Amino acid sequence: QLQLVESGGGLVQAGGSLRLSCAASGRIFSRYAIGWFRQAPGKEREFVGIINYSGESAYYADSVKGRFTVSRDNVKNTVYLQTNSLKPEDTAVYYCAGAYAIVDVTTTHSTDPGVYDVWGQGTQVTVSS
Repeated sequence: QLQLVESGGGLVQAGGSLRLSCAASGRIFSRYAIGWFRQAPGKEREFVGIINYSGESAYYADSVKGRFTVSRDNVKNTVYLQTNSLKPEDTAVYYCAGAYAIVDVTTTHSTDPGVYDVWGQGTQVTVSS
Protein backbone atom coordinates (compact mmCIF):
# COMPACT_ATOMS: atom_id res chain seq x y z
CA GLN A 1 0.00 0.00 0.00
CA LEU A 2 1.42 3.34 -1.05
CA GLN A 3 1.30 6.23 1.41
CA LEU A 4 2.14 9.84 0.56
CA VAL A 5 3.19 12.73 2.79
CA GLU A 6 3.63 16.29 1.55
CA SER A 7 5.91 18.91 3.05
CA GLY A 8 7.55 22.20 2.16
CA GLY A 9 4.60 24.55 2.17
CA GLY A 10 4.67 27.94 3.82
CA LEU A 11 4.23 31.67 3.45
CA VAL A 12 6.07 33.41 0.63
CA GLN A 13 5.91 36.79 -1.08
CA ALA A 14 4.70 37.14 -4.64
CA GLY A 15 7.51 36.35 -7.04
CA GLY A 16 9.11 33.94 -4.61
CA SER A 17 9.66 30.20 -4.78
CA LEU A 18 8.95 27.08 -2.77
CA ARG A 19 9.86 23.44 -3.29
CA LEU A 20 7.22 21.01 -2.17
CA SER A 21 8.06 17.40 -1.47
CA CYS A 22 5.92 14.29 -1.62
CA ALA A 23 7.53 11.43 0.28
CA ALA A 24 6.25 7.94 -0.37
CA SER A 25 6.42 4.73 1.58
CA GLY A 26 6.20 1.38 -0.13
CA ARG A 27 8.44 -0.38 -2.63
CA ILE A 28 5.89 0.03 -5.43
CA PHE A 29 6.36 3.81 -5.56
CA SER A 30 8.29 3.62 -8.84
CA ARG A 31 5.26 2.08 -10.57
CA TYR A 32 3.03 5.09 -9.88
CA ALA A 33 2.55 8.29 -11.78
CA ILE A 34 2.43 11.11 -9.22
CA GLY A 35 0.26 14.16 -9.69
CA TRP A 36 -0.06 17.44 -7.85
CA PHE A 37 -3.37 19.14 -7.21
CA ARG A 38 -4.36 22.21 -5.25
CA GLN A 39 -7.50 23.46 -3.59
CA ALA A 40 -8.24 27.01 -2.54
CA PRO A 41 -11.02 27.85 -0.06
CA GLY A 42 -14.41 27.64 -1.70
CA LYS A 43 -13.01 26.20 -4.94
CA GLU A 44 -12.81 22.76 -6.48
CA ARG A 45 -9.62 20.72 -6.43
CA GLU A 46 -7.51 21.77 -9.41
CA PHE A 47 -4.91 19.80 -11.36
CA VAL A 48 -1.41 21.30 -11.28
CA GLY A 49 0.97 18.78 -12.85
CA ILE A 50 1.96 15.14 -13.11
CA ILE A 51 5.08 13.08 -13.70
CA ASN A 52 5.14 9.55 -15.04
CA TYR A 53 6.55 6.54 -13.17
CA SER A 54 10.07 6.90 -14.60
CA GLY A 55 10.33 10.68 -14.44
CA GLU A 56 10.75 10.99 -18.21
CA SER A 57 7.45 12.66 -18.96
CA ALA A 58 5.48 15.45 -17.29
CA TYR A 59 2.33 17.42 -18.00
CA TYR A 60 1.16 20.73 -16.54
CA ALA A 61 -1.90 22.88 -16.21
CA ASP A 62 -1.75 25.99 -18.38
CA SER A 63 -1.96 28.17 -15.27
CA VAL A 64 1.42 26.94 -13.99
CA LYS A 65 3.25 25.99 -17.18
CA GLY A 66 6.67 27.62 -17.29
CA ARG A 67 6.59 28.41 -13.56
CA PHE A 68 6.21 25.00 -11.88
CA THR A 69 8.27 21.86 -12.44
CA VAL A 70 7.61 18.32 -11.25
CA SER A 71 10.52 15.95 -10.76
CA ARG A 72 11.08 12.66 -8.96
CA ASP A 73 13.82 10.62 -7.32
CA ASN A 74 12.81 6.96 -7.28
CA VAL A 75 15.76 6.06 -5.07
CA LYS A 76 14.58 8.49 -2.38
CA ASN A 77 10.91 7.67 -3.05
CA THR A 78 10.17 11.37 -3.40
CA VAL A 79 8.46 13.62 -5.91
CA TYR A 80 9.10 17.36 -5.94
CA LEU A 81 7.08 20.34 -7.10
CA GLN A 82 9.31 23.35 -7.69
CA THR A 83 7.16 26.48 -7.71
CA ASN A 84 8.67 29.71 -9.06
CA SER A 85 7.30 33.20 -9.74
CA LEU A 86 4.50 32.56 -7.29
CA LYS A 87 1.34 34.64 -7.46
CA PRO A 88 -1.32 35.30 -4.82
CA GLU A 89 -3.72 33.16 -6.86
CA ASP A 90 -1.42 30.18 -6.28
CA THR A 91 -2.47 30.21 -2.63
CA ALA A 92 -4.04 26.84 -1.80
CA VAL A 93 -3.55 23.52 -0.08
CA TYR A 94 -1.34 21.42 -2.34
CA TYR A 95 -1.83 17.65 -2.53
CA CYS A 96 0.17 14.92 -4.19
CA ALA A 97 -1.61 11.81 -5.43
CA GLY A 98 -0.61 8.49 -6.94
CA ALA A 99 -2.14 6.87 -9.99
CA TYR A 100 -1.13 3.29 -10.84
CA ALA A 101 -3.14 3.13 -14.07
CA ILE A 102 -1.81 6.25 -15.79
CA VAL A 103 0.91 5.36 -18.27
CA ASP A 104 0.68 8.30 -20.65
CA VAL A 105 0.57 11.39 -18.43
CA THR A 106 0.24 13.83 -21.34
CA THR A 107 -3.50 13.49 -21.71
CA THR A 108 -6.40 15.27 -20.07
CA HIS A 109 -7.21 11.97 -18.33
CA SER A 110 -4.41 12.86 -15.91
CA THR A 111 -6.29 15.95 -14.75
CA ASP A 112 -9.20 13.96 -13.31
CA PRO A 113 -8.87 13.50 -9.51
CA GLY A 114 -11.04 10.41 -9.79
CA VAL A 115 -8.32 8.35 -11.50
CA TYR A 116 -5.91 8.68 -8.57
CA ASP A 117 -5.69 5.84 -6.06
CA VAL A 118 -3.99 7.42 -3.08
CA TRP A 119 -3.69 10.95 -1.69
CA GLY A 120 -1.51 12.78 0.78
CA GLN A 121 -2.84 15.02 3.51
CA GLY A 122 -1.83 18.30 1.85
CA THR A 123 0.50 21.20 2.59
CA GLN A 124 -0.54 24.85 2.73
CA VAL A 125 1.03 27.39 0.38
CA THR A 126 0.22 31.05 0.99
CA VAL A 127 1.47 33.76 -1.36
CA SER A 128 1.24 37.34 -0.12
CA SER A 129 0.99 40.31 -2.46
